[in-house]
Order: sequence, then structure tokens, then C-alpha cells
Amino acid sequence: MSRDERELDWRRFQRHEFVAPSADLAAYVSRYWMASWSYDHPYRQLIRPSLSVHLSFRDGLAEVHGVTSRYVHRELVGQGHVLGVEFRPGCFRPFLDAAVRSITDRVVPAATIFPGIPAEPNVEAVEALLRDRLPEPDPNVGRVCEMLDVIASDPAIKRIDLLAQRFTTTPRHLQRLFAEYVGIGPNWTIRRYRLEETTDRMASGATIDWPALAAELGYADQSHLVRDFTRLYGESPTRYAARY
Repeated sequence: MSRDERELDWRRFQRHEFVAPSADLAAYVSRYWMASWSYDHPYRQLIRPSLSVHLSFRDGLAEVHGVTSRYVHRELVGQGHVLGVEFRPGCFRPFLDAAVRSITDRVVPAATIFPGIPAEPNVEAVEALLRDRLPEPDPNVGRVCEMLDVIASDPAIKRIDLLAQRFTTTPRHLQRLFAEYVGIGPNWTIRRYRLEETTDRMASGATIDWPALAAELGYADQSHLVRDFTRLYGESPTRYAARY
């Protein structure tokens, strides 16, 4: 499929800003983000899969976007602006008061979870909204975050059984815990973090020995790595690297 050349020069058409949360919300929120764009004809924005739940405000519409298990496309046209809240992976369950798996790959009206959506949202108003719904401490949140930190920081964690051994539990228990708090299974989560290492290495500009990297990340060979990356991110590693 031919490429929309605007993909390779997307910074000409889009602006992004990020703001850190206040200290009392940092246990739940990774950051606030603002995106604006200007396109004279429709542009298909590739959105890569995310372990974070997002709360977004755009054109008077407030929505909660669940964890996404694979890439999606969103159409951008004309001039637009969106304000978003990126929740820390594993930390949205107390706000939802239900299993995070129930909104995976779904977009739901924010008012069903956060009554009192501000008419003119900005970071200050959104923080007030979150404080009104600030949940009671949940010890499972801290435990899940610890597991996610281990997955992210230790390349040796390549399978669910290795994670279960690290935390002296069972794969079955991990599957239940991740469905409830993360919104997607531990094996997918592990694969997502390992593939993130691929994007990090591409971003560094270093020459990549693909067969060696595939073996290091637990893949049978380079073709399996490329196939998994393409299925998750919507394009091959080399095509992805050209974009970013």
C-alpha cells in the first residue's frame, strides 16, 4: 500500500504538549497531553497499542478509551484540538469500579465513570474532576504496578511462568489479576514491553542485528519478531522507523 507522505513529515501538521500531574494524582495519572492538528484533507492517524486507559476531551465530547490490544486508525481533518489524561497502566481499576478488561478495545462516554464533566476542560478542571472521584487505596494496584515495573525493566521476563515465579504465584492468578487491573493478559503485556525495546533501539539510531535481537527478546527467529511487530503496530519495523 502506498504511503501518505504526510506520515513522514507529521510534525508539520501536528503539535503535542505534555504536562505532569499534581503530586496527589501522580499515583494514578502518568501525564496530561494536548494535541492539535491542521489537515486540509483527511489524514489516517495510526495509533499504536497502549497499556494505558485514556480520558479525552474533544469538540465537547468526553470519552474514556480502554486499553488497546492492537493498532487502530483515527481520521483527522481540518483543525482540531484534544486534551487527554493518560492513566498509569494498572491504575484505572479504582476509578472504574469494575474490571478494566470490560472496556478493553472500547470507547465509552466519560460521564458514565466521571459525573460532572467540565464544560470547558483544562488541566486544572480535569484535576478537580479526578479529585472528586479519587478512590480509596487498593493494595492490588501497587502489586500490579510492581509487576509491570519488573516486566518493563527485566528483559529476562519473557513468559508468564517466569513472572509467576518472580512473584511466587501462579499463571492463573496473574491472568485474573491482569484482566481486573491491567485490562489485558500478562503474556500480551510481556510481548508489548519486549517490542517496545525494539522501538527504543530504532529511536536511538543504533545499527540493529535483527536475528540477535529476535533471540534476545525470546522469538524463534527474525521473521517471527517482524510478524509480531507488524501485527501489533500496523507496519513493519523499518516502515515504523521511517515514520519516527
